Amino acid sequence: MANSKNTELKEILWLGRGGQGAFTAAKLLGAAYTIDDDNKYGLAFPSFGPERRGAPVRAFTKLDTKPVVDRSQTEKADYIVILDDTLYAPQFRELLMDGGKLIVNSKKGIEGVLTFDAETIAAEFRLPTVNTVMLGLLVGISGVITAENAVEAIKDHMPKKIQERNINALLKAAEEAVR
Repeated sequence: MANSKNTELKEILWLGRGGQGAFTAAKLLGAAYTIDDDNKYGLAFPSFGPERRGAPVRAFTKLDTKPVVDRSQTEKADYIVILDDTLYAPQFRELLMDGGKLIVNSKKGIEGVLTFDAETIAAEFRLPTVNTVMLGLLVGISGVITAENAVEAIKDHMPKKIQERNINALLKAAEEAVR
């Protein structure tokens, strides 16, 4: 469903590999969006191919100021977040809305794409995946949610033993994104 003028709908497409936490990031974003406002609604859902570790995974987050009931895959996204640069293809630009942004975890630059070395931040906080780092980058770039709400979502939805490292990684990434 395309973004229309009479709605606040934001659609975010997440691309990763099985085990990288793309769906977890999508869920955290949806949860963070709804934390402090009863008039905000979020829906996150995955789209799996063969369900195995390392297989490509798509996840979607739809955010709006009215209930989100459309579970169809996003055709035009406000943001596309790619957790593994081997999944990047120039054709993804065609899936962006006007003014949309493509954010890729990559050590190398890609023309016309926002690239960040999320692996280095994840390693700094001893995280096996970059999902919360990429969520932090989205927070800093988009302003769709606040860092405080993202932190609350992590506290509400992640096991206590990994919360602090994920929160610190998210906050560092959000800070780096605005530089």
